[in-house]
Amino acid sequence: MSGEPAPGLVRDWARERVLVTGAGGFLGRHLVDALRARRPAALLAPKHAELDLMERATVRAFFASEQPTVVLHVAGSIGGIAANVAHPGAFVYRNVVMGAELLEACRLAHVRRVVVAGTTCEYPADAPLPVAPASLWSGAPAPETAPYGHAKRLLFVQGEAYAKEYGLSVSHAILANLYGPGDHLDEARSHVATALLRRCLEARAAQAEEIVAWGSGTPTREFLFVRDAAEGLLLAAERDPGGAPLNLGSGEEVAIADLARLAAEAAGFRGAIRFDPTKPDGAKRRVLDSSAARALGFAPRTRLAEGLRTTADWMARELGIARG
Repeated sequence: MSGEPAPGLVRDWARERVLVTGAGGFLGRHLVDALRARRPAALLAPKHAELDLMERATVRAFFASEQPTVVLHVAGSIGGIAANVAHPGAFVYRNVVMGAELLEACRLAHVRRVVVAGTTCEYPADAPLPVAPASLWSGAPAPETAPYGHAKRLLFVQGEAYAKEYGLSVSHAILANLYGPGDHLDEARSHVATALLRRCLEARAAQAEEIVAWGSGTPTREFLFVRDAAEGLLLAAERDPGGAPLNLGSGEEVAIADLARLAAEAAGFRGAIRFDPTKPDGAKRRVLDSSAARALGFAPRTRLAEGLRTTADWMARELGIARG
């Protein structure tokens, strides 16, 4: 081994023309902010009207015109369990088409480096914990989010196949549950931490005695602050050789009931939290084995309680709720 970085890895952002898909979204905005600090030769952050990933001609014309050398793909159709249950067909179709057209455009345009944001929904519901990349094909995803999970799995397969046949340098980063400032405030699309924070803030403002949360409260999840996720994706572009999914997680496994308690504290809500067990839980436990990312230097800085307070402050401003 020569010790040289694998071909395609980003060595100097100042030489790169970087495209961020979904730049106006939750993760995309923070990724753009993190990139600005690295001063790439060009930072391409098109709005949906400029780059509709569902339209092949539009995608290929954009690549021909702007000539990106690095692509960070964080666009997607996303939502909570309720949205996944209500719209499984739309989630499959849109995520498959966007990913497939994007990677084909990258191949045709000879893009040097691609990082794709995946999801824990790709992993089997009963994968051993902490969930390692080797578990990806050991079973089916949780049924509530399986269509979305399979769509993202297919994108990993495509990236792996394109690396083998065409030499495209692709990293597939699987992110723990995201939260932080800028998340969707619409509960159907927001992540679970954001949804709980909003309920708590609004309940406090209304002087309500309780909030109701979905499920039993017993499942566990791992939460990653969005700014840490953005830094992890850039690290993947710089150091991940690909060939297997790269897990990016905080290392903290938290029960949803405990998350709700922490969200209430962050929001200043002192009422009761009631869980509705008639609503689906999703996978019973989920925490990632992020040892490969740690070996590359990934070190999330934001603990959950701190991140929830920061998110609550942002959300209160957005909703016009006094913090007191």
